[in-house]
Amino acid sequence: MKFEIHAKDGAARTGVIETERGSIRTPAFMPVGTQATVKAMSPEELVSAGAEIILSNTYHLYLRPGHEIIRQTGGLHKFMHWQKPVLTDSGGFQVYSLSSLRKIREDGVEFRSHLDGSLHFIGPEKAMEIQTALGSDIVMAFDECTPYPAEYEYALKSLELTTGWAGRCKEFLKRSERESAAALFGIVQGGMYKDLRERSLNELLEMDFEGYAAGGLSVGEPKDEMYDVVGFIAPKMPDTKPRYLMGVGDLLDMIEAVEHGFDMFDCVMPTRNARNGTLFTSAGRISIKKTEFKADPSPLDPECGCYTCRNYSRAYLRHLFLAREILSMRLNTIHNLHFYLNFMGNMRKAISAGAFARFKKKWGTVFGQNG
Repeated sequence: MKFEIHAKDGAARTGVIETERGSIRTPAFMPVGTQATVKAMSPEELVSAGAEIILSNTYHLYLRPGHEIIRQTGGLHKFMHWQKPVLTDSGGFQVYSLSSLRKIREDGVEFRSHLDGSLHFIGPEKAMEIQTALGSDIVMAFDECTPYPAEYEYALKSLELTTGWAGRCKEFLKRSERESAAALFGIVQGGMYKDLRERSLNELLEMDFEGYAAGGLSVGEPKDEMYDVVGFIAPKMPDTKPRYLMGVGDLLDMIEAVEHGFDMFDCVMPTRNARNGTLFTSAGRISIKKTEFKADPSPLDPECGCYTCRNYSRAYLRHLFLAREILSMRLNTIHNLHFYLNFMGNMRKAISAGAFARFKKKWGTVFGQNG
């Protein structure tokens, strides 16, 4: 993997991540395909929307259908008919979310499946084994996601586990015959404590990862606390490697993070909101189920060129949603992902033109007042 910065506007930057399966222009948003599918979307529709990379999930694919099944059928790309890059998270966040079903140990995490209650164990080596079997292009080190709120001592312990596990992930890949098959990113933890965040990053820097991510954010903390941590840690991360803010996908949050120098984002927000009838437009968010759209013949967003906006009215989209038709989820998701990916493209153009501040002001007004 190679990363090259093409332009900067303040700390905001635009560039390209080069992988064997294709280029990823940054800042980049990665649609979430948790279980080897971005819900309601075909791979061709994702490409048409502008997706250059998607995220899949180690934990879920390990439980179902199983990483060995995916390996035997030719790897994740062939399995899901997606030929562009895939990033897989390590499963750490999913295990974190199973707080009542897991037990954290020095060597990893023992947990019960949310599917059938069966007992499982994932440690750093297992996480790397699974991601290697999947054939991911970018793999994430196994980490312990610090909850919010967390006492200082808990955050410190979580950091120490994460650092130790990151080293073991790197050692596993060194021993693997497929060492060069994927780029390994380290994950900075430390909760809301700046000294712990800096310590976590410095320990990871000594191991020299191919990219660095900030985890443990957007887990329930107030926005101002998240922005404070983002603004603190971003400039300390290597300028020559991709910076990934995990699980953050609110449009204004991404703008804030890009302003401080982050390059990569993922979130279920556009797809989940689409299925719930909340759509992102050039005028802000709208809820398609509102009565005001009952007889509205206009397109969802007159400024959008997606398949949904070219062919269907607000009235029809409202009808489909209230009738609980499957097509509602598909058309809404097509639009939201198109909007998100186009939004990132326009952000890249603004950075290249030295107009990022204007871009931020415009969308801050749109989604600050109606978002």
